Amino acid sequence: MGNARLLAGLLLLVLTVGCKAQSTSPAVPGSAIDRRIEVLVRSRYGLPPDVSMSIGTPKPSQFTGYKTLPVVITRSNRSQQIDFLISDDGTKLVHMDTIDLTKDPADSIPITGRPIRGNPNAKVTVVNFDDLECPFCGRMHEELFPLTMDHYKNLVRFVYKDDPLTEIHPWAMHAAVDANCLAAQSGPVYWAYVDYVHTHGEEVSGEDRNLLKSFAALDRIARQEATVGKLDQNALNACIAKQDETQIKDSMKLAESLQIDGTPAIFVNGERVSGGAVPTSELWIVIDRALRAEGEEPPPAPPTAPAGSHAAAGTAGQ
Repeated sequence: MGNARLLAGLLLLVLTVGCKAQSTSPAVPGSAIDRRIEVLVRSRYGLPPDVSMSIGTPKPSQFTGYKTLPVVITRSNRSQQIDFLISDDGTKLVHMDTIDLTKDPADSIPITGRPIRGNPNAKVTVVNFDDLECPFCGRMHEELFPLTMDHYKNLVRFVYKDDPLTEIHPWAMHAAVDANCLAAQSGPVYWAYVDYVHTHGEEVSGEDRNLLKSFAALDRIARQEATVGKLDQNALNACIAKQDETQIKDSMKLAESLQIDGTPAIFVNGERVSGGAVPTSELWIVIDRALRAEGEEPPPAPPTAPAGSHAAAGTAGQ
C-alpha cells in the first residue's frame, strides 16, 4: 500500500491506457548506475515488462546531499516523468511529494458561469468532470440525482465540468457543445438535457452506430428541451451550427492539469474522491467530512444506508 502511494502517478500510467496520450521516445539507460536504478525500481514497484524507462541527468535539488533525478516511464506511447532524489554518493534513491499548503485544490477548479444544481449558496460544492457518452458517468449521474441531492437537500450544490474522452466516445464532444449552448440560456434546461442524454445513451448511439445520426439525435434532443424551456430557438440553432469547442477544450486542459485520467472524476470542496463511479456510501463520507469542516451538521444516514454498486473499474470511462 505504501509503495503504491509513493508512485501514485506512475501506477496510474501503468494501469490506464490512452486517455490523454503523449508521444515520446524513451532513451536506453546508458550506464551501470542507470541500469541498477531501472532494475530496482522495476522490482520495487512491480512494473509490467512492456513499460520502458528512461533515466535522466541528475540536477541540483533543494535537499543537501541529494540531486533530483528525472525518470521517464512510457507505455503505449504515453509517458510520465517521476522525479526521484539520488544521493550524491549514488547509494540511495528517494521518492517524495512536496505539498504546497498555500494552495487550495478547489481554487484550480473554477465554476463561474457553470450551471448549478442545488443551493447556489451552499458551503459544499461537488464538482464532477463528466463525459455525456460515458456509461459509468451515467451511473454516477443517477446516484447523484436524485439520491444524493435528495439526501443533502440545500446543504450541497453540484457543478459539472466537461471532459469528453473523444478517443473512445465519438459523440461526447458534440453532446458537450450542445449542452453548453443550452447552458448559455438556462441552467435548468442544461440539466434537463444532461439528465436525458445520460439515461438515453443507446438511443443517441443508435443500432447502426452512425455518427452523423448521433449528432442529429443530440441536436434534436437539445431543441426539444429548449422548446419545453421556452428558450430562444434562433440563438440555440446558431450555437449548435457553430459547434464551438473552445470552452470544452479549456475544461479538458484543466482536467489534464489535475491528472484526471478517466470519467467520472469527482471533487468535494477540493478533495478528490476515488476515480470512477464511486459507491454512494463512500461519496457521502467525503461530503459529510466537508460539511463538518464548514461547520455544518450532515443529515443523519437513512435507516438503510446506500451501499452503492459502482466499481472503480469505471475509471477509464469506457
